[in-house]
Amino acid sequence: MPAVVVPVDRLGRLLVMRRALNPLPRALHPMAWWVWAIGLGAAVSQTDNPLLLLVALAVLAYVVTVRRTDAPWARGLKYYFWLALIVVLLRVIFRSVFGGAIGTNDHILFHLPQVPLPHWAADVQLGGPVSLENALSAATDGMRLAVLLCCIGAANALANPRRALRVLPGALYELGVAVVVCMSVAPQLVESIGRVRRARRLRAGGATGWRSLRAIAIPVVEDAFERSLRLAAAMDARGYGRRGEVPARTRHVTTGCLLAGMAGLCAGTYGLLDRTTPALLGFPTMLIGGTLCCIGLGIGGRRVTSTHYRPDPWRTPEWLVAGSGLLAAGALIGASMADAGALTPSFTPLSWPSLPLLPTVAILVAALPAFVAPPPPMEQRAVGTGAARPRLPSRAPGVAA
Repeated sequence: MPAVVVPVDRLGRLLVMRRALNPLPRALHPMAWWVWAIGLGAAVSQTDNPLLLLVALAVLAYVVTVRRTDAPWARGLKYYFWLALIVVLLRVIFRSVFGGAIGTNDHILFHLPQVPLPHWAADVQLGGPVSLENALSAATDGMRLAVLLCCIGAANALANPRRALRVLPGALYELGVAVVVCMSVAPQLVESIGRVRRARRLRAGGATGWRSLRAIAIPVVEDAFERSLRLAAAMDARGYGRRGEVPARTRHVTTGCLLAGMAGLCAGTYGLLDRTTPALLGFPTMLIGGTLCCIGLGIGGRRVTSTHYRPDPWRTPEWLVAGSGLLAAGALIGASMADAGALTPSFTPLSWPSLPLLPTVAILVAALPAFVAPPPPMEQRAVGTGAARPRLPSRAPGVAA
């Protein structure tokens, strides 16, 4: 059978098309996931519509399910969901206890014991009737904060914190190391507890339940101390905490810019979340605060010089992932300025909220990373099964290190 000769240029085009349709497994740039999550969070902050919030929550869950790895930090989204549920319940409970304005046509669910308050607290109501309209309004307020928490949880589940540390500005390197160490404590403790429990099962003996707490706690604490000593030795060997002389003027300028910038970011965030504030307190204040933070980070980063081994690339998938989140944020901010009624439905009188088309499509666009982001690396996730690949033991059981 004669061999088929394929021209070199055509073969190159075929390889490019195959890679575009089936990208090679690799870790996406961590800042792309954070930009995507922050953009989706900014979009969610513009609406109280429960239907849009549920769509955003479904987008977060789908993207994390498809593109997460089997690393310890990638399993934490479910805990953010539980925290989100607690936030919604607390918001409803506080609104029910402290009450609110009850209209003549409101649907009363039940009555709480009412506590009389002094005349100077006439605007505060403790107990009394609880209406369905107030409960739904409190639930939607709590849902917005809950979805914001889930956005942060999605970024933590998708972005490797150690890889994110490498792309931080030099001025935030020490703070980033501390944050990464703190975020790694809980997964390491869970892993240590699992190893100790497996070792106890292999020995086929010992107490169970609460009586086994002492036998599990001591090895876990010992393992934590060993990990801490190894981490401290590694940080000292890499020169962590050693810096050159910095002029006092540079330190003062850096501190002033960072403090003013953080204050501007906080005020701008409050202005975006609260629509009763002036327009200048929202996005313009946040933009000024972000500019001051960038200036402070740029000045402070000059004292830290670091090199990177195999820096994370920023390619087309990173642009698409980050752009999908920013597109959702821009669309929701524009929709809130054009017609805020569809994004903030009222439950007085009681009615089913509508689902606006443009904001829904914008939030659905944020699900683009589930299709354009490269699959997770094969050493962390088995292809097609979603389960971790088995790893061979480093030494035979029973052989001392």
